[in-house]
Amino acid sequence: MTPLQTAANAHDRRLVVWLSVTQLISWGSVFYLFALVMAPVERELGLSRAQSSLAFSLALLAEGLLALPIGHLIDRGHERKVMTLGSLFLAVCLVLHSFVTSLGGFYAVWIGLGVGMTATLYTPVFAVVTRRFPGDFRRAIITMTFLGGLASTVFIPLNAWLIGQLGWRDALWWLAALHLGVCAPLHFVCLKNAPRPTRALQTPARTLRTGPSGKAGHLDTPEPAAIRAANTLGAHLGSAPYLLLALFVVLMMAVTAALPAHMVSLLRENGLGEAWAIAIPASIGVIQVLGRLLLYFFESHFDLHRANLLIPCLLPLALATLLASPWLGSGAGALALMGLFVLLWGLGNGMLTIVKGTAMAQYVSREHVAALNGALGLPLALARAGSPLALGLLWTPQAGYRNGLWLMLIMGLAGALALAWAQRLALKSPR
Repeated sequence: MTPLQTAANAHDRRLVVWLSVTQLISWGSVFYLFALVMAPVERELGLSRAQSSLAFSLALLAEGLLALPIGHLIDRGHERKVMTLGSLFLAVCLVLHSFVTSLGGFYAVWIGLGVGMTATLYTPVFAVVTRRFPGDFRRAIITMTFLGGLASTVFIPLNAWLIGQLGWRDALWWLAALHLGVCAPLHFVCLKNAPRPTRALQTPARTLRTGPSGKAGHLDTPEPAAIRAANTLGAHLGSAPYLLLALFVVLMMAVTAALPAHMVSLLRENGLGEAWAIAIPASIGVIQVLGRLLLYFFESHFDLHRANLLIPCLLPLALATLLASPWLGSGAGALALMGLFVLLWGLGNGMLTIVKGTAMAQYVSREHVAALNGALGLPLALARAGSPLALGLLWTPQAGYRNGLWLMLIMGLAGALALAWAQRLALKSPR
């Protein structure tokens, strides 16, 4: 590739940085808010833990149900409207949250927040940069996840401080102000001039056929090529590479979503002290960003497809270290194994976000990437909402989390194999 071609295909760094800021705020002020606002809401409204937890599950289900139509809108070039209105809607829902006085109202605002997340988090913004920078979308996505990966590091203490200083109701107004004053304007200003949708995404119009004399004749139906173009998305949704990638993404979502809620309890059961049980989960976020930095600076030096195969394998390896750790007791050997777990899980989880965010474009279709990912919205929401519950149900006083960890290990291996199979099929048949 010539220098001129490289420059033409390179992503707009300023745009990606500003979109990264909106990702940091959106993830931190909504997704990571629930864990901190749950307890004070329970106390004030008299809710049980099961009642309050259902609100977040409803948010994830709402996010999943709307992922496909949101993806269609972005594929058709409406990214500016979708993400700007999504930020405004999050601001409104956060303000309404501050007035909640009943269980029904609590559920309603979190369903609304789930709708807003559908239009503002990684899935839509990954589709935006993929459409805008088809020759450099992977590096754009890696760059964007640097700040996104630090959302918990920044906003968990910030949210806790705001709630402690102002109370949870007034804290929500300040978080809403971030969406109203930062995210919505950035989306409105930065997302101008969206790329036009490809022919395959446009409904083929009927053509007016003319006769030999040049006079207008009858309206004709679209040519077969146009019909095939209109049906391209349906063909992709039924293709083997897509179905295998769907299995990969859903299984990996279940694995990565199950462990965080139980991490501290699991480490305590393994005999680690309280300080280590807190420090180990906290350090994973930093390692995730380190993994993305490694991809950003060094991925040009190794084969991209081979990296896509190796990265998901880090998570089963990390789970294997957890399964092995009880055999070493609570001494230096156990701490060393925990250090290896942090390294493998953090690197794997951090880089897996990039693999999941780019695999559809690499192995199925760039033009339909938002709709293809959107079609997985509900399965992903169910996997993300259900896997922590499943891990808890598999816990027993005798075995602890061992049965659940074995299931996660098997699921992680199955997901890695599904990706390998999809990649092999896609690379054998040029698109």
